[in-house]
Amino acid sequence: MQKNGGLFDDAASEEGGKVLVAHIDGGSRGNPGPAGYGAYLTDEQGHPVAELNDFLGVQTNNFAEYSGLIAALEYAVEHGYPTLKVVSDSELLVKQMKGQYKVRSEALLSIYGEAKSLVRKLSRFEIRHVLRHMNKDADRLANAAMDRGMGRVSTARADAYAKPPVSREEIMELRGFVSNGVVEFTGEKFPDGCFVVVRRVKQN
Repeated sequence: MQKNGGLFDDAASEEGGKVLVAHIDGGSRGNPGPAGYGAYLTDEQGHPVAELNDFLGVQTNNFAEYSGLIAALEYAVEHGYPTLKVVSDSELLVKQMKGQYKVRSEALLSIYGEAKSLVRKLSRFEIRHVLRHMNKDADRLANAAMDRGMGRVSTARADAYAKPPVSREEIMELRGFVSNGVVEFTGEKFPDGCFVVVRRVKQN
């Protein structure tokens, strides 16, 4: 069996130690909008290791992409993988992590710094860019996270690292009224990060 689909060389295997391969993705429906990430983790032979995903609230596409990278890095560090090989369809993220592009967005500086800090805890880190059709598992997980956060049904699987779907009992309802074109809510407040849909109710 060909390792990594030919994306990486085998130098890390020859050096010894466990190798983790992570296909990562992130997305935002609105940019910014409801966002989520996915990370599909395998060993070097392509055998599944874990599926990670999470809903991020309202964020940008790029922040979601970096969140997928952070999840893979944290998993590698916490589970004793000295080598992590990352596959991403975000050319921007890949070139920033390689130092080919500078991080110009202030909103990304903190999470970029966090990623670099985690990389330094590994013995070896590699990252490669692929086209989206070669990253389907990570894309599936990212979309499942967004669906979950928006209260939609999804059939994608994820492991214990992902937050469980929201049950009907957890759905909250707020009532409000419109004043000068602005919706003003009354009663209990929603926690930060919730995705809210407002529907007009006609009064008789």
